[in-house]
Amino acid sequence: MTVFTTAVLQAQQISVVSSGGATTLYRTLQEAIEGASNGSVIYLPGGSFSSNDVKITKKLTIIGIGHKSNNDNVDGVTTISGNLWFNEDSSGSVVMGCYITGDVNIGADNTAVNDILIRFCNLNSVNVKNSNCTRTTINQNYIRSRLYFPGADGIVSNNIVGEITMCGGVVCNNVFNKGLTNYIGFWNNTGNISVTDNVFIIKSGAIYYFPSFEDHAVVSSHNLFIGNREWGEDCLTLPDLNGSDVFKNDDGITSTSDYHFQNAYKEYESQYGIYSGSSFNDNQMAPVPYIIAKDIKEQTDASGKLHIKIRVKAGE
Repeated sequence: MTVFTTAVLQAQQISVVSSGGATTLYRTLQEAIEGASNGSVIYLPGGSFSSNDVKITKKLTIIGIGHKSNNDNVDGVTTISGNLWFNEDSSGSVVMGCYITGDVNIGADNTAVNDILIRFCNLNSVNVKNSNCTRTTINQNYIRSRLYFPGADGIVSNNIVGEITMCGGVVCNNVFNKGLTNYIGFWNNTGNISVTDNVFIIKSGAIYYFPSFEDHAVVSSHNLFIGNREWGEDCLTLPDLNGSDVFKNDDGITSTSDYHFQNAYKEYESQYGIYSGSSFNDNQMAPVPYIIAKDIKEQTDASGKLHIKIRVKAGE
């Protein structure tokens, strides 16, 4: 459903809505993060915003308009240039609907930061820096490089991922695909790890390392391996094939890839990979309104304001 409204265009600004409902406008992401109160929601329009590696020390929800170039938002995608750092007192924070040129770093100040959610983003890496961080949730993202949980647990589900190192938690319904340099390491020295319903695209030179420890278990079951490799119980291997044989389009970890299964393997789509389990949002857009059309007047009115008519559509 779409709606029409008339608004006043001042500039491309960032809206910050406090937990009490008050709205404040900022011009830069750094100003918005520094000015926001604990529990606030930061709404980023289409455009490019520099993080300046600002350290987040409060609970914040950062929502962009999406990162896919084929969305119909007139201002394009939301890009955050640089890294995001979730440090002490930022537990419960969320990032959604953004292209991040750098990394998301959690607990980098040697404090436990818990319950971070990253969803509908395209980013380089997620690095959980403190082994006491818990319940980090990575869901429905493009992870171009790696997920790094060297001593912490988390939930990793329905993502397209390059590399992963993890010590505890759940890894399910993902596609692992990083060409010739994969490193998939499940280090169960701190907790149990469940690895289920994933697709592993195995290419020449890929390395998979699964060490074992006395008191903890790595449980691999019901995973699909494309290539000459298998690991765990109840696994399915499609030998002598590659991703382009099985999927609609395998361009690696890019928005042009299409990890729907080809017709010959369609029966597996509901069992393995990103469209199994809780499934995958192809549009990668957070459920917020966005602008799909603008009618901008050529001149300002007597008070110096420029009136525009905008057409708004609700995100999925």
